[in-house]
Amino acid sequence: MPQDGRARAGVSEPPAPGSGADDTGAPLPVPGSTAHQRVLAFAGAALAAVYVPVGGGDELRLVDTAGCARAEYGLPARLSLAGGSPAAHACRGDRPLWLSSTALAAYAEGGPVPPRAEASLAALPLGAQGARLGCLVLVGSDPHGFDAERRRFLERYADAVTGLLRTGADRASPLLVPALRRLGVGSFVLVPDTGLVEVDDTLLELVGITPDAFDGKAETLLAHALPEDMHALMSVLEPSPQPFGRRELEFRVRCPTGEMRWLSLGCRVLAGTGDRPERVLGVVTATSVLRRGADDVSRIQWLTAALDEAASVHEVGRLVVSVLREPLGADRVALAEARGDRLAVTVLDPPEPAAWPEAWRSAWRSQWPDVPATAVPALRTALRDGRMDLWPAGTVLAPGLAGIGDGGLAVLPLPAKGRVAGVCLVGWDRVHEFVPEERSFLTATAALVGQALARAHAHDAEEELATMLQRSLLPRRLPELPGGTAVARYLPARHGLQVGGDWYDVIALTEDRVALVIGDVQGHSAGAATIMGQMRTAVRAYAVEGHPPDVVVSHANRLLVGMETDLFATCCYAEVDMDEGTILFVRAGHLSPLVRHPDGGTEEVQVEGGPPLGVLAEAEFPMTSVALAPGTVLVMVTDGLVEASDLPLDVGMRQTLAALAAAEPADPGRMADRLLGDGGRREDDVALLLLRYDGMKTRPIKAGWAVWRLPDAVMHARRFTARTLRRWQVGEAADAVLLVVSELVTNALVHTQGPVHIDLMLRGDRVRVGVSDSSPRAPAKPVIVDWEATGGRGLLLVEAVSDSFGSMPVAGGKLVWSEIVVPRGEPAAGEPASPGEPGGPP
Repeated sequence: MPQDGRARAGVSEPPAPGSGADDTGAPLPVPGSTAHQRVLAFAGAALAAVYVPVGGGDELRLVDTAGCARAEYGLPARLSLAGGSPAAHACRGDRPLWLSSTALAAYAEGGPVPPRAEASLAALPLGAQGARLGCLVLVGSDPHGFDAERRRFLERYADAVTGLLRTGADRASPLLVPALRRLGVGSFVLVPDTGLVEVDDTLLELVGITPDAFDGKAETLLAHALPEDMHALMSVLEPSPQPFGRRELEFRVRCPTGEMRWLSLGCRVLAGTGDRPERVLGVVTATSVLRRGADDVSRIQWLTAALDEAASVHEVGRLVVSVLREPLGADRVALAEARGDRLAVTVLDPPEPAAWPEAWRSAWRSQWPDVPATAVPALRTALRDGRMDLWPAGTVLAPGLAGIGDGGLAVLPLPAKGRVAGVCLVGWDRVHEFVPEERSFLTATAALVGQALARAHAHDAEEELATMLQRSLLPRRLPELPGGTAVARYLPARHGLQVGGDWYDVIALTEDRVALVIGDVQGHSAGAATIMGQMRTAVRAYAVEGHPPDVVVSHANRLLVGMETDLFATCCYAEVDMDEGTILFVRAGHLSPLVRHPDGGTEEVQVEGGPPLGVLAEAEFPMTSVALAPGTVLVMVTDGLVEASDLPLDVGMRQTLAALAAAEPADPGRMADRLLGDGGRREDDVALLLLRYDGMKTRPIKAGWAVWRLPDAVMHARRFTARTLRRWQVGEAADAVLLVVSELVTNALVHTQGPVHIDLMLRGDRVRVGVSDSSPRAPAKPVIVDWEATGGRGLLLVEAVSDSFGSMPVAGGKLVWSEIVVPRGEPAAGEPASPGEPGGPP
């Protein structure tokens, strides 16, 4: 779809004067409007908004809006979760609120701004089973609120937004438009007088037309419909002069592959100035392969096909309501899973607590009640025996069932693989007669729903386990970096436990050096995810030990070869010197990084590469050095972003470079979201790591000295340090710094072999002393020092005079460091960084 989200153009005429609303009063978008605006308008929503919890969950913040009326009015940017807004009530109660204009007027906050007397509002909590992820708020222009059909669609919409939040979508990125696309809803605007039509890419995909082959004519769409359904479709193309409001129909299309596909169409007519209708607004969705008929056999066939596609328990519940409540004229439908000795209710229709017994309301702790099976003996018997019970009007019901079906109540156990997976209740307020045909229909429905419920429960458990596994293997948060900002994004493309092996990491090596890592383990499985976790841990461990980039990657390669697995991994490792503005890259079979220069130009960094990890034990991984200027943006991605079955790698890289050039670097988070696109379902996992390099605000002054192993080496080290401190004009810290240098150099000369080096650095009001040697063993402070001992107090003295003190591994040894604050008020003066003193004793 085009990046701006607009539909495919077929009409460009402006609307006639006075037009702009359908029979419900909801505003309709004009030709040229975006696809999501048309879908929302058809659903009766002038404005949609997403609120997410912030501030420890005590407040709701507005993060995304969409709809035709965004320019006319909006919603409050923040709402208190303890306040009286509809969104707060919906979140606290874990159930949706559907408010007419009259009911909305009773709320003092949380409504449209400026207030609208005719506006209605819906607030749908996002999340399930107590997981509070936010709230979807929709403003309608029909004062009577949203009808049942629109409510069902908006509930599906809320589920799609919840799905995005649960898969780890960044809450600062767009949610509403990607959620609509996940629903697979196509939209169109038709001008009957011309036969021209605007459609979006989703509708073209449903019909089986490529975007380049569509010419904007309705006849092109009709050519793919079966001849038997043409008469019904012509009623949409040539509607009656009398506006008929909303119309629904189902039809079949023949795709280019020969596949026959059932589609569902709903549309509304917008009247013009004369007798002729001006426009027809509609939406199209895919239905099951069998059309739903009025007879019981057709309903069972339809339910069988629909349940086969239902993945979650919530989807199964919605199908049960659609096949039982309206077709049978029932007033209540409840579906509950059997979990041990309790019934976990998954769907109640109607969802209001007042419509259900008091015993249920007292157990309403989350979205639905959690009722002990022992509290209702009839349900306990149904779960034990698996026998359906049909109780006609006048039957004395148990307290837990009284009020559900005074005119008739059906209790349907849901069998699944030799056990009872749950129970379904269908109740009527008016007198209902159970005929034999209905008993057969309910029996068949219960069997189908039981099997589907068991499958959906297993699917939900796998999804939850996979999500926990994926999140546990990736960083929970990235470190704050001096002189730059790093952000990361991850989009899974998995089903059940088929988790991927993409990973990323940001490793703070020192206060001015950081490592950026991104990689991808072959395959999609729990094994790939396990290898991914091991490789991420290994790379982090080798990096923290102080090894240079090529050594880090070489060690990780030998580790993977030694695991004796058939999987390999690609990796790109970058060590960034935030002070000097340089990067050392090492690439092991991975995509080259991308860079955006301060002037807006983009390029693919030419980094020498080695083979993937786990292929050759003695492989070499060369390093490539690249200089960074402040304002440069570095991007590292996995192949899921730039390659797919219909997207060649070179084309994907060019598209990503173009998106990188068009993105605004002032906000790295939004920049990363722009690179990801709409965040829809992908063929492969996507990992993205982005660094905006700003440069250090205050560059440190440095000096170094190679200590010669002479009898008076410590004296020369002290003289070098004293000269450096005088030149930096920080003589106030001389006593403490000289003491630290004396002790650390002495320890290095006495307890290690090989070269010893002193590094001095002045940053702001802190002097940092570092003494490196060739021994990997960290210095150990003595636990007890004998008063008569002639040594053993050096590290204790260093710790006493230092503001901070420690040691860290470096390549070929260790670095012992100490930081001392300059005891004066004026900022430290200095000169540009010096490479060090000339060699030789004075």
